[in-house]
Amino acid sequence: MMQLTFKRYEIKYQLTEDQCARLMQAMEPYMTPDEWGPSTVCNVYYDTPTNLLIRRSLDKPIYKEKVRIRTYGKLKPGKPVFLELKKKSEGVVYKRRATMDSVRAAQFLHGEGDPQNQIERELDFSIKRYGGLVPAAYIAYDREAFYANDDHEFRMTFDRRVRYRTQDMDLSMGDEGTQILPDGKVLLEVKCAGAMPLWLVRFLSKEHIYKTSFSKYGTAYQQMVTQGLGRRETARHLRVAPAPTPWTQPKLLRRTHERLSTAVA
Repeated sequence: MMQLTFKRYEIKYQLTEDQCARLMQAMEPYMTPDEWGPSTVCNVYYDTPTNLLIRRSLDKPIYKEKVRIRTYGKLKPGKPVFLELKKKSEGVVYKRRATMDSVRAAQFLHGEGDPQNQIERELDFSIKRYGGLVPAAYIAYDREAFYANDDHEFRMTFDRRVRYRTQDMDLSMGDEGTQILPDGKVLLEVKCAGAMPLWLVRFLSKEHIYKTSFSKYGTAYQQMVTQGLGRRETARHLRVAPAPTPWTQPKLLRRTHERLSTAVA
C-alpha cells in the first residue's frame, strides 16, 4: 500500500560519483532497492503570482510549505498524479499526498476541489489560504531509492541530473530542462524518523561528507532571478491560467478553517 503521509527528517548531502559508488557498496548489506527501480521524478511546483512560498522558504523560517504535482515519468492518459503538500517545521518534514487524476488535481489547485478525506481537506485549506496558485517551475530528476532491510521508514535516495524549466510546465511533455546540480555531483537525501544507523555515520565521517542545504525549487528560483526571469516573463508560457481569487474573502476563509477544525476534532 502506498504511503500518503510522512513525518521525518530529510538530510541532504552532495556526493561525487566515486563517493556514491563506495556508498552503494557499503550499504549493500543494509539497504534494499525500491521495488519500482530507478525512475524519473517529475514535478510542477505551484506558488503565488509573487513567488511568496519560495521567497519565504529561502528566508529559512521556522515553518514553511510547498505545493506541487508529481508523477513518476511522463504523465500518460489515465495515469494518476500526486498532489502534495510539503511542510517543514523546526527541522521536521511533514508531507501529505493525495492521488487523483490530473483534471481533479487542476480543480484543487484552482480552489475548486471537493475534498473527500482528511488529506484532501488539508490540501484544500492550504491552497485556498494563499488566494490562488499558479505553476512556478517544472523540476525533474533521475532517482534511485532504497529502504532499510529492518526499517522501511528509513530511506536513502540518490538524485542525478536535477533540472528545471519555466516553459511548457506540463507533466505530459518531456522532462528536459536546465541542470542546476553541479556536474559530477549526486544529491543524497537521507529520510529518517530518528537517528541514522551507525554504519552510515561512520561512512560519512570517513569520507568527510557533510550535510548541505539544497532546495531544488529554491535553487531553480535563485537561478531564475539571476537570469532576470521574473513572473511577468514566465507567465506567457503557463499552460494553466492564473486562478481566480475569491478565497481571499475573510468570511469564506473562516468557513474553510471551521470545516477543517471540525474534521480534525
